[in-house]
Amino acid sequence: MEIISLNVGRPITVDYRGKPLETGIYKMPVEGSVQLNTNGFAGDGQADLKHHGGPDKAVCAYPIEHYPHWEQQLGKKLEYSAFGENITTAGLLETDVCIGDVYEIGTTVLQVSQPRYPCFKISQKHGPADLPAQVLDTRYSGFYLRVLREGKISTGDVIVKKESGAGGASVAHVLHLMQVGLQEEAALAVLAELETLSAVVRNKFRKQLGQPES
Repeated sequence: MEIISLNVGRPITVDYRGKPLETGIYKMPVEGSVQLNTNGFAGDGQADLKHHGGPDKAVCAYPIEHYPHWEQQLGKKLEYSAFGENITTAGLLETDVCIGDVYEIGTTVLQVSQPRYPCFKISQKHGPADLPAQVLDTRYSGFYLRVLREGKISTGDVIVKKESGAGGASVAHVLHLMQVGLQEEAALAVLAELETLSAVVRNKFRKQLGQPES
């Protein structure tokens, strides 16, 4: 398991259906090591702070293994950070990675916090209006991590798993429940109590269950 590309970038303004849109999805690969703090990488930023960024979404990861599928679907070669991820990874798939898993990368320690839920901005970047739906159908979503120990990360760093998350809830499983909600109420109730799941997703599940936010 390793970092294939380390990507950062500040938000830029682009055209979306004839209107200006500020987005942080256009990140670029960088050389050397980059400092990672609790809220994200030095030199990185998000435009929509309500839905992106913050301690539970400090790092966005996307598996390189999905790139061939999307290149075929989109009919073009994809550059690293095609989905706005900070780290393009090898060896970490959504079906295997679980909420609460802890990894050491470079001098940092990170913990998986939630799936990356696709939004319209990937359509703006790549074209197809149904691209977010395609991501949900495939479960090729990527995921977010929080920072347990600040430090530096570089392209090529080995990813070392240090701890498995309690409950064994895979990223793909959580993403599925974010879609179907009360159709699987018992599973939803379990995840609503999973402390390593991001507060935003836990409270989403608790609201669906008619429970008070934690």
